[in-house]
Amino acid sequence: MTCSALMFSLFLLSPCDSAGGTGIHEAVTAAVSNPQRPSEDLANDVRRKPDQVLSFFNIEPGMTVLDLFSGGGYYTELLNSVVGENGKVIAHTNEAYIPFSGEIYQKRYVDDRLAQTQTIITEADELVLEENSLDAAMLVLTWHDFQYADPENGWLAIDENLLIDKLCKAMKPGAVLGLIDHTANPGGDTAEVAKTLHRIDPQVVRDRFVDSCFNLEAEAGFLANPEDDHTLVVFDPSLRRNTDRFVFRLVRN
Repeated sequence: MTCSALMFSLFLLSPCDSAGGTGIHEAVTAAVSNPQRPSEDLANDVRRKPDQVLSFFNIEPGMTVLDLFSGGGYYTELLNSVVGENGKVIAHTNEAYIPFSGEIYQKRYVDDRLAQTQTIITEADELVLEENSLDAAMLVLTWHDFQYADPENGWLAIDENLLIDKLCKAMKPGAVLGLIDHTANPGGDTAEVAKTLHRIDPQVVRDRFVDSCFNLEAEAGFLANPEDDHTLVVFDPSLRRNTDRFVFRLVRN
């Protein structure tokens, strides 16, 4: 490995990782600075670092991007701005997520204010995606929820194999699957940890994609929080939602 390549690799893995400060794409900067964004979103920017996230996932104007289990639509709003008039955002969620997301979900989409966005409300197993149509997809703080079922609260089991197969068919070669989740300590029962703490061991996710159509191209540390010891449920008030999170950039073969 050359010196320059080594330095680039260390940069990607460093806690201050981003696509490069001043090198952040103008469209991302403009989206984050958009005065039309809801105040609830602005309050979350410090801990969510959307400029670094979107730049690390190589989101650009003109793309078609899937925001899978988009929840309240924090990233949907930003993606809608970044892709611009020549792009498209598909904001997916299911019925169980809508009440959990709160009033912001309805506020987000009133009067078709996100002109480039199509909303889809369906269970993951029923999701239909056009083949070879996606330039990127984002899975933010949701992969752990695929590990368990809680039908009494409306959360149905998700077939991971089926979902990955759908993504493999829908995403173009070279498309980025950006994945963020709350970090769990190694060991323990994955489903139980996911259900009780809403966390997942990053190695479990790495292993899950080994034999898929995706390669793990890079990992980032800019959402790391060393003060989070991974033993508390992510909603614990002491964490202030500032959990230790891992960030993966997976690329479709």
